[in-house]
Amino acid sequence: MNKRAPHTIDDTALRAWPLPMPDASGDKEIRGHVLVLGGSREMPGAVILAATAALRAGAGKLTIATGASVAQLVALAIPESRVLGLAETEAGGCKPDAVARLDPLAEKVDALLIGPGMQDEAATAALVEGLLPRAQDTAIVLDACAMGVLLQRQERFERPVIVTPHAGEMAHLTGAAKEEILAEPDRFAREYAERWNAVLALKGARTVIAAPDGTLWQHEGGNIGLATSGSGDTLAGIVAGLAARGTPLAQALCWGVALHA
Repeated sequence: MNKRAPHTIDDTALRAWPLPMPDASGDKEIRGHVLVLGGSREMPGAVILAATAALRAGAGKLTIATGASVAQLVALAIPESRVLGLAETEAGGCKPDAVARLDPLAEKVDALLIGPGMQDEAATAALVEGLLPRAQDTAIVLDACAMGVLLQRQERFERPVIVTPHAGEMAHLTGAAKEEILAEPDRFAREYAERWNAVLALKGARTVIAAPDGTLWQHEGGNIGLATSGSGDTLAGIVAGLAARGTPLAQALCWGVALHA
């Protein structure tokens, strides 16, 4: 496979790369269990959007972990879910004891999405670092505030995770100017996918997806309607839902981008 030229994500490409399908005689267990960790006092809707999208993408079971102040609201909004309320910091993040609270779940879920609607970047980064060793067989999707863990790490992820920055977030994570990233999205996506050991979607009107081995995909089938609050939360949820079904990370991200568009 040519690592230099991006592969275009279109209907033809997707038909040739079908998603894994659950056995028609199976139950919700075989469709996968997704844990969505997100939300805060000021942004409870983000975790609702992400969790709803994960279910619509085909996950069989849904657990949501969110701030205790909004947990009841989230539970009422998504009655299909199990909702855990976590103690919050003054800045709106999760306190360190959230790791112990979530530890029994970490090895039981098939996909873990962290970030939509979260606040307190430092507390969220500590939470991510605490959960990663406990989720060795779990597909990990880092979105929004959770991607701030990349500012704290000196080494690559031990195994690939999904990250979903737009150009502004990519500038924050890399220190490069947003204009520079917009001018050379392929280079930045490939370079940092390799550096972080991540399957990376650099979101925009033309979304570039890069795998750690340097393979690139591109998608241009969206529209300006996607440029709205909550759009990224929905994308992250779709990707997590697909990953929970057993879809490989790069395929889940490529399909997720196309379905979102």
